[in-house]
Amino acid sequence: MKRLVTLLMLLIVLPSTASAWWNKDWEYKKKISLDTNTLTQAGVTIPDDAYALVRLHTGNFSHFLDLAENGKDLRVLSADEQTPLKFYIEKLDPINEMALLWVKLPKGMATLPEPVIWLYSGNAEAADAQDAAGSFDVAQILTYAFSKDGVKDLTANAHNPSEATSTQSEGGLIGEAASFNGGQWLSIPAAPSLQLKPDQGWTFSSWLKVDQAQASENVVFQAVGAGQKLTLSLKNNLPVIELDDSKSGKKEFTGLLPVELGAWHHVALVASANNLALFIDGKAAGSFPVSLADLSNGVTIGADATHARGFVGMIDQLVISKTARDVNSLNFDVLMQGPNTPLVTYAQDAASDEEEGGESNIVATLNNVTLDGWIIIGMLGVMFVISWIVMIVKVIVLNRNHKENINFEKEFTRLKAEDITQLNREVTDDDEDIEESPILLSLTGGHARFAGSSVYNLYHVGVEEMNRRLVKAVGADVSEQVISDKGINSVRASMESVLVREIQKLNDQMVLLTIAISGGPFLGLLGTVLGVMITFAEIAASGEINVNAIAPGIAAALAATVAGLLVAIPALFGYSYLASRIKIITADMYIFVDEFTTKLSERYS
Repeated sequence: MKRLVTLLMLLIVLPSTASAWWNKDWEYKKKISLDTNTLTQAGVTIPDDAYALVRLHTGNFSHFLDLAENGKDLRVLSADEQTPLKFYIEKLDPINEMALLWVKLPKGMATLPEPVIWLYSGNAEAADAQDAAGSFDVAQILTYAFSKDGVKDLTANAHNPSEATSTQSEGGLIGEAASFNGGQWLSIPAAPSLQLKPDQGWTFSSWLKVDQAQASENVVFQAVGAGQKLTLSLKNNLPVIELDDSKSGKKEFTGLLPVELGAWHHVALVASANNLALFIDGKAAGSFPVSLADLSNGVTIGADATHARGFVGMIDQLVISKTARDVNSLNFDVLMQGPNTPLVTYAQDAASDEEEGGESNIVATLNNVTLDGWIIIGMLGVMFVISWIVMIVKVIVLNRNHKENINFEKEFTRLKAEDITQLNREVTDDDEDIEESPILLSLTGGHARFAGSSVYNLYHVGVEEMNRRLVKAVGADVSEQVISDKGINSVRASMESVLVREIQKLNDQMVLLTIAISGGPFLGLLGTVLGVMITFAEIAASGEINVNAIAPGIAAALAATVAGLLVAIPALFGYSYLASRIKIITADMYIFVDEFTTKLSERYS
């Protein structure tokens, strides 16, 4: 019954519906889309191990001041708005209204017709759901974001530097960055999970910004092994790869593409067993055949292992992976993280009370209705169904009755007094059927003439009573037949008795509409009073007095009154219409009794 009543109320009031709202405890959500046109034009697809960088600011997010402390209420969901995604917050500044979130995208997102994720916010009671360590793929063994918390590895490996002399800079590509002045460095000690093995491949990538030319070979990255050192440096804006092997000596390779001054550029070095590939902003800058050894004795950033040949510039979003990343993956990072081609678009913020496709206010209110309220609403639902059945049946039957009355009256008015019995016929199966089921005959139609006409029923009784009072003479002694005044009055009495029964049939079941009209609102009011009593009793027991505690219970209690009115109002309109039709048919019957007895008196008195 609860489902039936809910469906009826939804159909009647037509509330706005929406796609499911993930959790009613969250007030706001935002749709975040990946620009497939940009990806298509660049010939890039979304990798299965991709990360989305969500940049929030006052232009695309209007609820910074509503966020819980440290953004603990932020949640990111997949396109189905059911599956939470792992994420972490690199930067959150509600005062200046900006935030940076990294989201691990679900696998298979490239196959979706619309690659989107959903950002939920607005729940002060929520627990922090950030999971920086769990957000990274196992292949990503080191990630430095250079945030305000210092130089820390965000992955579960915790490859934090043993020495970190770089300066934090506010002018990073993604939040803060690490600034190097030529005498600063990061020393990352050796660890079992930081072994760069060429047989399985590895990748170093980072964003660099250089404001002045590097006259000498200033080191960006150096990895050291047992008998080999691999160095990535810059000289005269060109990337240079040095491979220093204790057995075969030193080899040097210069990249084909420069790192332009004054702008951020993505630099990636992809290593395999017999090759080194260099990429600048996702474009191939050189491929060099080499024989690499395991590099497992530590990594230095911004200088070499002796802290010489220092780099001058800024570094942001430094990542080391233990796999050789493909070109598509690198290009996706360039598009996602870079400043030139925004890959992420942001829809308007949506609130839970205005969501199109989510839970409507009507459904939310019904969810708060108590058991006694549902009992009352269930009773009103029964009354609602019965009243509509009565109205529909009565409309069909009365319309058929009125139509047949009109047809009969047209025929009767053409008769002369001496032909008064001409329209009479024997009782048929249709006449018996209409006594048993008027609605069935009205829907299917009867074959008998004037079947369903209440006026004809009066006529038929009048003719039958008249025939009983006429004495049929035979032979030569035939005189004109006469009915006395008492006989005519007797015929009239018989017709009036049938008229009363016809009126009773016309008014049959109308009392159910009267009950719905008068009883529906009072029954609904009873449910409301009970609901209000229960609400205030619960508030008194809890000791919590505020609008949020009172409003849901009161709204749910008022749902019973709404249900009562939804029963009574249609029943009132239907009753008024049906009463007017019954009044017309009743008047026609009274008029016909007078008309018939007048013709009868004219002919036989």
